[in-house]
Amino acid sequence: MTLALSILDIGVTLSMLLAAGGLVFAFFLIRAVISRSPGNERMREIAAAVEEGAKAYLRRQVVTISAIAAVIFILLFIFKDGPTAIGFLIGAFCSLAAGYIGMRIAVLANVRTAHAASSSRTTALRIAFNGGAVTGLLVVGLALLSVAFFYTIANQMVGHEMAVRSLIGLALGASLISVFARLGGGIYTKAADVGADLVGKIESNLDEDDPRNPATIADNVGDNVGDCAGMAADVFETYAVSLIGAILVGALTIVANPAAVAYPFVLGGISVLGAIVGILFVNISNLKAGPALMGAVGASALVSAVLFWPATHMLFPNGVVVGGLARSANALYLAALVGLVLTFVVVLITNYYTSTAFRPVRKIAKASETGHATNIIAGLAIGQHATALPVLFIGLAILSSYHFAGLYGIAIAVMSMLSMAGIIISLDAFGPITDNAGGIAVMSDLPKEVRGVTDELDQVGNTMKAVTKGYAIASAGLAALVLFGSYVEELRAHFAATNRDYAFDFSLNDPKVIIGLFIGGLLPFIFTAFSMDAVGKAAGAVVREVRRQLTAKPGILRGEDKPDYGTCVDIVTKAALREMIIPALLPVAFVVAVAIIKPLGPVVLGGMLVGTIVTGLFVAIAMTSSGGAWDNAKKYIEEGNLGGKGSFAHAASVTGDTVGDPYKDTAGPAINPMIKVVNIVAILIIPILF
Repeated sequence: MTLALSILDIGVTLSMLLAAGGLVFAFFLIRAVISRSPGNERMREIAAAVEEGAKAYLRRQVVTISAIAAVIFILLFIFKDGPTAIGFLIGAFCSLAAGYIGMRIAVLANVRTAHAASSSRTTALRIAFNGGAVTGLLVVGLALLSVAFFYTIANQMVGHEMAVRSLIGLALGASLISVFARLGGGIYTKAADVGADLVGKIESNLDEDDPRNPATIADNVGDNVGDCAGMAADVFETYAVSLIGAILVGALTIVANPAAVAYPFVLGGISVLGAIVGILFVNISNLKAGPALMGAVGASALVSAVLFWPATHMLFPNGVVVGGLARSANALYLAALVGLVLTFVVVLITNYYTSTAFRPVRKIAKASETGHATNIIAGLAIGQHATALPVLFIGLAILSSYHFAGLYGIAIAVMSMLSMAGIIISLDAFGPITDNAGGIAVMSDLPKEVRGVTDELDQVGNTMKAVTKGYAIASAGLAALVLFGSYVEELRAHFAATNRDYAFDFSLNDPKVIIGLFIGGLLPFIFTAFSMDAVGKAAGAVVREVRRQLTAKPGILRGEDKPDYGTCVDIVTKAALREMIIPALLPVAFVVAVAIIKPLGPVVLGGMLVGTIVTGLFVAIAMTSSGGAWDNAKKYIEEGNLGGKGSFAHAASVTGDTVGDPYKDTAGPAINPMIKVVNIVAILIIPILF
């Protein structure tokens, strides 16, 4: 037993060292980005306005979330225990820190990317990617370090079993920040984007990022608080929750083998190495943007696939018994490979449905020639088509990983999939940096050649953002499934400890399970309804303000008067923070409401969790795919196809893009943390309400 425990200690310590190494590498990337020139005075002025707007929003968001977090901390401390409550604070703080620091670096990188684009396409690519890579390394480094550090301290203070169970508090903290960051950032960015497009492009015939548009700074701020800080918090939470879920499953189903708890930590450490190799690939290759970024994904996956093999065989030289069946080290390794393969497949599928190079996007663009309505119809159809292949392959991944190592195999497949998180988030954060760089180039009146470089990088960044959303949804769905398995195991353990005999097989013959499925299936629709409504309200306020300014100062459109950017930023900030609270707390309210109604109880709640996972997966894929396809259909037309800018088809595509904005950047992505929150809260309340 001493040797087994030392293996666990070594695994956890190794993961902390590798996580710390990733954070040190991120620091060097920050130094490299900051050392670049920020350009002329006008460029620095615009970048400062964007930075100030982003900082102001995040400061207010922290105040809002802190009040809610304080209440949850007190409730956990009173009704649960101290370690779980402390874990909650650690998870919330680290998730917020990853998003905040990443967003700050993105704001510093965008102006430097715009300046570098005037001299070198390759240099501009590397600055933008390194800025995004800081966020990627912060996400995996802080997530792994926070879980490993908390487990180490808690293990010494309250013992192994209590330390493992207390990790669910850390997961809840990360999830809370993720929901608020995704919703608040999504509402902000899309309200500003929709408001800027409706009045700027459609009513006033202004180009993207035209400095005469009063909402243009708010639009650029939104790219950072939504796409950068929001996505960082989202995948931080998925990474932490997947790691914790795998640890819980390993501890609950393989009690006699601590290596089962060490294995997820080791896979997490390897993921940091994979991310660093992928980042170095972009910095040493001279490929064009698209091939360089996809090559980084391949390099990261290769490192993980190679290093998983010795790690698995060192931890499980004689295999392991899972679910009463002996599983070899090779079987565990194959379960890990399933996660890598699924990542590759999801990236390819999402790219097919959202890239201008393929039929779905061009079909929407073609439909724009006959009007706004046909554009919307085509986009909705593409989104619904896009659910088929991801769900098919997710199902195959679940089946194969379960075949290799039971529920623990699914947990390992998810953890393996999240080993790609560092490089995937780097690609996602690359998007808002290049988008802002293009905006700064336009507002600073830089030469067309510079805008050509930033447009090229922006198009690649837009595709990367769409691809990473598909990855985030698939990994979130699998992570939630692992959490549901943990919920069932925790229920059984709790009822056994309290001398109550109940099988908890969740049979479809039980009407309580069916009731739960219906309630769970409803939740994603109610959640997205609140999210979409929030964007509509906030966007309406922006539209009214932009119209007011253009009416009060006609000289703005002639370039004679300067717009009041600050008022639009302030309006969107207040609206986003106000509107995010109800949808963010909705999943918690659903779980508690079902749990406290005694005739319903744990069986209905279990059915609800499954219903939420299944429906949420479909809704999220459909919404993000439709939104990404609408966006790139507009860009395809703006490249000069089907009449180009100013044509009837272009006007219809702008409408589609405007509808798709809250689909792909607010409601759809926010479902990811929502389906995990319901599972985490369900696990937490087992000893309290059951």
